[in-house]
Amino acid sequence: MTTEKKPNRTRNFFELWNMSFGFFGIQYGWALQMANTSAIYEYLGASPEQIPLLWLAAPVSGLIAQPIIGYMSDRTWGPLGRRRPYFLVGAILSSIALVLMPNSSTLWMAAGLLWILDTSVNISMEPFRAFIADLLPEKQHTQGFSMQTFFIGFGAVVASVSPWILTHVFGLSNTSNAAEGVPFTVKVSFYIGAAVFLFTVLWTVFTTEEKPPKNLEAMQQANENKDAGDKLGEIVDLIKATPKTMKQLALVQFFTWLGVFCMFLYFPPAVAHNIFGAVEENSALYTEGIEWAGICIAVYNGVCFLFSWVLPMLTARLGRKMTHSLCLICGGLGLISLLWVHRPIYALLSMAGFGIAWSSTLVIPYSMLSHIIPEKNMGLYMGLFNAFIVIPQIIAALGLGSIMDSFLDNNRLLVVVLGGVSILLAAICIHWVDDIETVKTDNQSLEVQATV
Repeated sequence: MTTEKKPNRTRNFFELWNMSFGFFGIQYGWALQMANTSAIYEYLGASPEQIPLLWLAAPVSGLIAQPIIGYMSDRTWGPLGRRRPYFLVGAILSSIALVLMPNSSTLWMAAGLLWILDTSVNISMEPFRAFIADLLPEKQHTQGFSMQTFFIGFGAVVASVSPWILTHVFGLSNTSNAAEGVPFTVKVSFYIGAAVFLFTVLWTVFTTEEKPPKNLEAMQQANENKDAGDKLGEIVDLIKATPKTMKQLALVQFFTWLGVFCMFLYFPPAVAHNIFGAVEENSALYTEGIEWAGICIAVYNGVCFLFSWVLPMLTARLGRKMTHSLCLICGGLGLISLLWVHRPIYALLSMAGFGIAWSSTLVIPYSMLSHIIPEKNMGLYMGLFNAFIVIPQIIAALGLGSIMDSFLDNNRLLVVVLGGVSILLAAICIHWVDDIETVKTDNQSLEVQATV
């Protein structure tokens, strides 16, 4: 028996909300990881040049997990559908890791838990990209990815300010010493993040129904007849057949995410040491600086989710390439401007520029890809595209430590500025991408090459 899949229907606002709501929890957990992991490492005694290597677990897990999870989800069908089983498994594992992470007693325990946490987040997050392309018609892809970006920004805002709120609103202690390790406010934030992650993913799992893929019975039979070697060979063949536009976007993603990872690695400690002037990691001034970095991260994510509503209008007017280039320029200049920030409040303006670039990065590349990727391999190619993101992160993790020590005098802020330069290079590279946009007419669908 062959299951024929009908064309995807246009979804209303509330359906878009339900299918994307799980991203709020995923981003809540991921933002806690981004905002606090470097500080957790320093609380546990890590030196500045050690931090990139300790972060290596995150991109390596993404490089391995995302294409594999994408391939598996393309070929899965069960009571929960195609992508939703992965949402749920990843959410359960991530929630456990979020509870354990701030209670690490040693540096290497924290690094190991980061590996588990990041792999688990990838299990949930990677199929969400394909989920949008599965369920929405092409004309709604940018709208669907924008809704995801709204929740990404909103989740990150709440997660980033949660330690500050727990201290200044609820009066919880934010002090730390060598015996206590991670401050109590950070621990509580991670516990809340675990609950939010699981709840929001469950919401999407139980409110959004998936349709069976085409030729379901044939797909299941083919999977049963393939051993692990056959499946690995198929993955390799599909990678070799990667669409041209995806290869071109890889260079854009490389420079974008090299810059983003420089910011993720060193922005919170840079705020604490370079802007607040903290010397000791166990001082109240350092903790205050880390909390303010959380506020800055909340600002750029707030700009991200607000700007996500503007992006569809900008792309319709300027085209995706020009829009993405302008947004990346805002982000690169925002990070570079931190060189001249000597009062904490001004860092918020720099982060607003980065938030514009972050919003575009989470929407436009995926929109450019979604209609050129074969539907039956959507998960694999979305996972492979995300793997392009982690390659520069691995390079940064392996190389930034020695660069910090040998050339930058362990100045964390200079690494963040270097990230801004890298994002500006991405803004140039996007103009070399062949973006094929779909134009709808009354009787046909035409593919035309964008000229901007």
